Amino acid sequence: MFSAFSSIDHRAIRARTPGDAAIKRLDGIGHVLSNLDLASIRTQDDLTRMLLTLDTADKCIRVIRAEFRTQVANDRLARKSEDLMALIEHVRDEFTGCCTVKS
Repeated sequence: MFSAFSSIDHRAIRARTPGDAAIKRLDGIGHVLSNLDLASIRTQDDLTRMLLTLDTADKCIRVIRAEFRTQVANDRLARKSEDLMALIEHVRDEFTGCCTVKS
């Protein structure tokens, strides 16, 4: 399993600020990534789907970050997005660098 952010804040049902809404979106992306089963990659198609999912998650994170570039920096948002992006890059590097799959 992909170990991203499993600590989603279920207590905060409603976002109080735009920053809170962005954090909730990042939590959602982390939740989706946490549910990916890396051990199930057996074919080139599986690898392609996994890489597409990672690329899509990366783009979503970048969009969320772009929304806050003009606002006062939110340290929690920045840390969470940077951590997610680093995890995505790490997994992508592992699969494109050393993963051999059956065609």
